[in-house]
Amino acid sequence: MENAVIVSNAESSTAFLHDLIKPEFCASINVCESCAAARELLAKQTIDLCVINAPLSDEGGDRLAREAAESGRCQVVLIVKAETAEQISATLEDQGVITVSKPMRRETLYTAFKFLCVINKKMQRLMTENSRLTKKLDDIRMTARAKLVLISHLNMTEAEAHRYIEKQAMDLRVTRRVVAEGILKTYEM
Repeated sequence: MENAVIVSNAESSTAFLHDLIKPEFCASINVCESCAAARELLAKQTIDLCVINAPLSDEGGDRLAREAAESGRCQVVLIVKAETAEQISATLEDQGVITVSKPMRRETLYTAFKFLCVINKKMQRLMTENSRLTKKLDDIRMTARAKLVLISHLNMTEAEAHRYIEKQAMDLRVTRRVVAEGILKTYEM
């Protein structure tokens, strides 16, 4: 993970969390003292890890945790008072927020951060695979549209249109998508 934000208005907790995260988990750590400041930062930067030490001066922190988790790839740890931990955990676990109760134990937080690093790496691989598959699907759709254009404008059969696109791609040493884009530019204007 590259970027983290610690949201806490307690200096001792902020220092403790900063020392725990910095050496192993994140290259850059931002510190915010309120949920409003954290929201502003989350809107401007890509944040991989958000650690919220609740409650904060402007709100409890659970709403920020939910918003950060739903925003995409941000992993969220919410640190709450022991008496409310179970209830808050039950409401936020579906969004992927890890809830840790106070008092904070170094071993517990270390394990949580290690777990989140593993999840983050897996999520990055899945996002890369998703992008690759989305591009492949777009290429297939574009080629299918080009085949339909060839069928309707040049009276080719589906097999002839397929063969034409394949042959053009081989002859010109380009992808089928490039050939399909050329066909679409020519006939769909």
